[in-house]
Amino acid sequence: MSDLLKKYNTPVPRYTSYPPANYFNESFTAKDYESALDASNASEPQHLSFYFHIPFCRHLCYYCGCNSFAMAKPDKTDRYISALHKEIDRVLPHIDKKRKIAQIHYGGGTPTVLPATILKELNDHLLSTFPHIDQPEIAIECHPGYLDENYWQSLTGAGFNRFSTGIQDFDEKVLKASNRKPSLLPLETIFQILRQKNAGINLDFLYGLPLQTADSFVKSISKAIELQPDRLVTFSYAHVPWVNKRQLLLEKTGLPAQEEKSRMYEQAREILTQSGYQAIGLDHFVKSSDELYTALQNRQLHRNFQGYCTRRTTGQVYAFGVTAISQLSGAYAQNSKSIDDYIERINQGFATVKGYFLSEDEQITREVIETLMCNYSFDWQDLSERLALSVEKIKQATAYNPVRFQEFAADGIISFDDNRMDIKPEGRLFVRNVAAALDKLMLYTDKVFSKPV
Repeated sequence: MSDLLKKYNTPVPRYTSYPPANYFNESFTAKDYESALDASNASEPQHLSFYFHIPFCRHLCYYCGCNSFAMAKPDKTDRYISALHKEIDRVLPHIDKKRKIAQIHYGGGTPTVLPATILKELNDHLLSTFPHIDQPEIAIECHPGYLDENYWQSLTGAGFNRFSTGIQDFDEKVLKASNRKPSLLPLETIFQILRQKNAGINLDFLYGLPLQTADSFVKSISKAIELQPDRLVTFSYAHVPWVNKRQLLLEKTGLPAQEEKSRMYEQAREILTQSGYQAIGLDHFVKSSDELYTALQNRQLHRNFQGYCTRRTTGQVYAFGVTAISQLSGAYAQNSKSIDDYIERINQGFATVKGYFLSEDEQITREVIETLMCNYSFDWQDLSERLALSVEKIKQATAYNPVRFQEFAADGIISFDDNRMDIKPEGRLFVRNVAAALDKLMLYTDKVFSKPV
């Protein structure tokens, strides 16, 4: 494994979307976004997925690469919430009212800095306009460091049925070095509140932080397993100080060596799978009863900006708020990264500042890479039937070259032939490298990416 790490631990896209966001350009305008909104009604998937970006945090964690800001004064927060409602009202006339909501997701920043009543009003604004599928996923990212019992209970009353709780690590020394506050309540208390409402519970962890070791991280994961969350996520910390200079503060304490970081992942994965959790993608682990695992078994696992999902909950993503990215079938559109600029733009029209129209080849490549990233395999004929295109057309749209993939096969990362490709279990850590070899944009790129591990 160490030899493979040396060879393949090179910067490549994360492929949580395709093309990656650093390909977006400023020639994409608000008018383009309106056109893409209208066109989305005739595109698949037909389900709706809505995203709200809440950029405020009570304090800023050093590791965060998100577009987040220290908590603003009440007047500015109120203006931001008002702008969110205005943006909804600008977008909704472009969407067919017969389409159904499959997902509503809140990210940040820290969405739970807002009163639950405000979050409920945003949910109701959408749910009162569109029908929804049976059991839509209404999810929120939670920082447990400030939330008391009343707040957790009020979230369940606001319509949320899935809670992603950012633990990161149970070791308070690691949290202090990262400027992260530990949970205010014992997690057992939080679980009891949410379980009473039959809510889904995700626990999120981050590996590669200062003072973490493989042994210490496994202790945190073992403690999490005792709580039996529905889903558990082990994110790899991406050190990109050129994106967020706060990350430079972590270098003062020192980041773990690459080999140690790799051991964190491998040992966490081992103990999770031994405890009955099933691996989904690179970083998610779910119970065998989870619909994500069923989708993986059926090779129907999918992903959008909200994360892994099934075909049942898959939707084009319509995003609201500062820096929010809408992920439509034929285009991406991103809002302004400045809160004041976002509010000013929304008061006049749309807040789009950049985006990307996907060519036909890029839409095809997106399907191939997405299928590989989610399911660790793809069958050319299955893709042909799903896309109603010939296998040859699909291969020509990508950078597929059998000679390049023979090298992956020789290194034990994949098995492949003229009909299909499979990532071997021991090669899953390098699935992003395999995906990059299918990507024509990577043939002549000047973009900067993070390392896979």
